[in-house]
Amino acid sequence: MNYVTLGRTGLRCAAVSFGGIPIQRADAANTAAVVDALERHGMNYIDTARAYTVSEEYLGAALEGRRDKFILASKSMARSREGMARDIDLSLKNLRTGRIEVYQIHNLPLKDFERVFGPGGAYEALAEAKAAGKVGHIGATFHSADALKKAVEEHAGQIETVMFPYNIVENQGEALLRRAREKGMGTIAMKPLAGGNLEDWRLALRYVAASGVIDVDIPGMGSPQEVERNAAAAEDLSPLTAEELARCGEIRRELGTRFCRRCGYCAPCTVGIDIPTSFLLVNYLRKYDLADWARARYDGAAHHAGECVDCGACETRCPYELPIREMLREVAAEFGR
Repeated sequence: MNYVTLGRTGLRCAAVSFGGIPIQRADAANTAAVVDALERHGMNYIDTARAYTVSEEYLGAALEGRRDKFILASKSMARSREGMARDIDLSLKNLRTGRIEVYQIHNLPLKDFERVFGPGGAYEALAEAKAAGKVGHIGATFHSADALKKAVEEHAGQIETVMFPYNIVENQGEALLRRAREKGMGTIAMKPLAGGNLEDWRLALRYVAASGVIDVDIPGMGSPQEVERNAAAAEDLSPLTAEELARCGEIRRELGTRFCRRCGYCAPCTVGIDIPTSFLLVNYLRKYDLADWARARYDGAAHHAGECVDCGACETRCPYELPIREMLREVAAEFGR
């Protein structure tokens, strides 16, 4: 396994480590098997969040007796001092630990900076938790390049790690991530597989490692098989060949930027449509010679894209500003309902 130092935190982390979003779709026994696989391969950085429903609790149970072998990171959407303090304590309880190495402000947009870093803001609680030994280092995650820029240029003394989408089709943050590293901030790549849209995971993970701007990337892993797959790629992070770079260019042209990363932030739909699954199934229909399977799965869903009432609530929550309503109309046209 390849290890790196996460910026000025000094933490030695596996370059490819664990993203905790998919764990919430499994169960406690599966989570224990996932952590077994992480331990076998030395993938020692575990990222989760208060927003990932049961992810913290499942991981806390799975880490009993081997907590010292892992570096834990969690995060909170709280913007106030009171809310952040409460969430830190909940994370500590759920993860069954007295200290979380990295605690992050989750999905920080430009409009929330003043609230978070001002009097009574979430940063005060994080600083207090760090002073008390509950938190080792303070980080933040972003979906907007403008927000990442503000953090790097104005808050590098307060934020020790930054997390941002980075993959073959999303490298808009490259210069900012390079600047963050110059300032000693640890850099973490979310969505290295573009929310599951990149089929060649070896190429995708090696692309991130070869970028020179990312310390750790955290593909989501929901099964031991996914850990094994990603570990195999992580153990060979050799530079990309000219042919592989050309293939990255082809993928970029094929996929573009108008695609769902399956983060789930659009939920809940006011009429119950499973928006990310609708987009996943239409991809299977269009691209993978699985039309019958995709149609059967889609027809069996409780609600369908054609039921969209055009309220737009999902679009206000999408961190990628996707035209979800238009995309749902396209799904409905493909499936006929």
